[in-house]
Amino acid sequence: MSLGHQNEKDSEVETQQVAAFDERIIKDSGITFTAAEGFNSTAVTYQDAAGAPVETNSPLGYSVSFWTSLCLNINQMIGTGIFSTPASILDGVGSVGLTMVYWFIGYLLSESTLALYLEFASYFPSRSGAEVVYLEQAFPYPKYFFPTIFAAKHVVFSFGSSNAVVLAEYIFGIGGLSYTNWQLKGVAVAAYTVAFIAVSVNTKWSMRLVVVFGFVKVLTLLLISIAGLIVLGGHTKVEDPKVNWRNPWEGTSNASAYGATNAMVKLIFSYAGYTNAFSVVNEIKNPVKTLRWSAPLSLIGVTILYILVNVAYFSAASREEILASKQIAAAIFFEKVFGSNQVARGLNVLICAAAFGNLMVVMINYSRMLRETGRQGILPYPKFWTSTKPFGTPLGPYIVQWVITVIMIIAPPAGDAFNFIVDLAVYPGNIFNFLLVIGLLLIRRQRARMGLPRPEYRAWNIAIAFALITNVYMLIAPWYPPTSGANGGDVSFWYGTYLVVSIGLLVLCGIYYYLWIGLLPRWKGYEHRQTLVELDDGSITHQLVKVSKEDLTRWDDEHDATGRVYRRTGYSSADQGSNSN
Repeated sequence: MSLGHQNEKDSEVETQQVAAFDERIIKDSGITFTAAEGFNSTAVTYQDAAGAPVETNSPLGYSVSFWTSLCLNINQMIGTGIFSTPASILDGVGSVGLTMVYWFIGYLLSESTLALYLEFASYFPSRSGAEVVYLEQAFPYPKYFFPTIFAAKHVVFSFGSSNAVVLAEYIFGIGGLSYTNWQLKGVAVAAYTVAFIAVSVNTKWSMRLVVVFGFVKVLTLLLISIAGLIVLGGHTKVEDPKVNWRNPWEGTSNASAYGATNAMVKLIFSYAGYTNAFSVVNEIKNPVKTLRWSAPLSLIGVTILYILVNVAYFSAASREEILASKQIAAAIFFEKVFGSNQVARGLNVLICAAAFGNLMVVMINYSRMLRETGRQGILPYPKFWTSTKPFGTPLGPYIVQWVITVIMIIAPPAGDAFNFIVDLAVYPGNIFNFLLVIGLLLIRRQRARMGLPRPEYRAWNIAIAFALITNVYMLIAPWYPPTSGANGGDVSFWYGTYLVVSIGLLVLCGIYYYLWIGLLPRWKGYEHRQTLVELDDGSITHQLVKVSKEDLTRWDDEHDATGRVYRRTGYSSADQGSNSN
C-alpha cells in the first residue's frame, strides 16, 4: 500500500493554504503542522507549529561549507579524549587487545547514531540545533515538556571544563612546570576565556579558525601515527616496541562489568562530536547533501587515526607505564620516543592547539543548541538567547557557557574534576540518545500517516536497532557496582554519584515543568500561548504569553498556529506584553 493510499484510509488530514503568509497548514491527530522552506535548501520542512519557527534566511549567515562541516566534527572528536582517556579505557577492559576492539566498537556505535542524525536532518533541513529540534518534533506531547527538560539540561550542562582543565595540564607540561590546583584552574579559565572571545566576535572568522585547527589536529595525529609505526618497526631507542603485542589479551580476565562500562563511557566521550555539524544545519547550503558525505568521512578518518595512535602508544610504552600515566598518555609517548627535551615539548604545543580547537567547536555547537532552545520560547528573555547582535554571533548563549564553565572549573575538587564531569555530561546524553531512536520511529510513522514525502536520506533499520540496543545497555550498565566496592570507581567518592545527580537534575526539570505549565496556570486561571517575535537582526523566535481563559477564544481567532497575528480585532501588542510570562 502506498503512503498516499494509507493516508486516505487511516488518517484524517486537513490541508489548507493560508494566503496571508503563503504557508501550508496540516492538521493531524490534534497537532498542527506547518510547511516552510529555507534559503539553504529546496526541501520543505514540515514541523509541529509549537516548535521554534523556521528562519527562512539564517541571521548567522551561511559560512559552513563542506570543509567547515568536516572540521567541525573533527575538532570536537579530536579534543583531549584521544590524548587523555586511553589509560582509563585500558584500565577498564584490562588488555591491549580488547582496548583496540573497543575503539572499533565505538566507531560502530557512532556510525549507527550518525545515520539517525542524517535522517533527522533530512526532515528538518532549515533548523539548526540538532537534538533540540529532533526531540521537540518527535515528542509533541505533553506540550512543551521535552523543550523544557532539554532546555534546562543544556543550560546546566553547557560547560567545557574538562577539556579546559586538560588543556591547562598540557600548557604546564610545555614548560616542564609543576603547578598547584588553583594555578591549574586559573590557566584553564584563561584558556577558555580566549576561546570565548574567539567565537564571539565574528562567525565567519571563527569558522575559518575551525578549519585551521581541524587540519592541525589531523596532522598531529598523523605525526603520532607515523612515529608509532616507526617505533613498531624497531627504528627508535624504544627497547622493546612489541612488548604489548606478544600477548595482547593479557589482563582481559581481570576486567569487570563496571570497568568495561566505564571504559565505554570514556570511549563515547572520545568520539563525541561526530554530529557537531548538525547543530549548524541552517547555516549550510544543501545541508543533507553536504553532511551525508562530510559527517561519515570525518568519523571514518578519525577512527583510523584513533586506532593508529593507540598502536603508537602501546608500541612506545608498556601496559604498566600507560596505566600509570593517568590522563596524559600522549606525554608518555613523546617522552619515550623523543626524550625529555624540546622536541617532546614542541609536540605538546600541537596537542594544546588541538584542545583549544575543541573548546571553540564545543562552544559553537552548544551556542546553536542554546539559541534554538531560546527560540522555542520556553526560556525567559528569548531575545537574549536569540539575538545575533552586536557581532552577528549568538553572544547570549556564549556568555552562559562561559559563566557555567568557569563555575565548573573552580568548584569541583581538582583531582576528581575530569572523571566526574565527563561522566556527568555523558549519562543524560545517553538518555536523550535513547529517546532520539524512539523519536525517529515516531516521526517515520507520523509522516507516513500524513502522506508526506520520504526523506532525502533514510537510515537502515539495522543501524536503528544497533543504536537502540547500545543505548539501552548504556542506560543500565553504569549502575553495576565496581568489584572493589562502592568507592572503587574512577572518583574518590561513591561510583554512582554522577548517575544520581544526572537523574536528579532531570527530575527537578520535570517538577519545574509541572509547576510552570500545569499547576500555576490552573491556579491563576490562564493558559500559555505562543506569539511570534521578529527581531531587528532578522532573528525569529517564539515567546510564551499568559492568556486568561476568558480571552482564549479571541486570542485563537486572531493568531495562527505559529503565533502570528493574522487578524487584529482589538487585541494589541500591549495586551500581549501585559500577559508576557
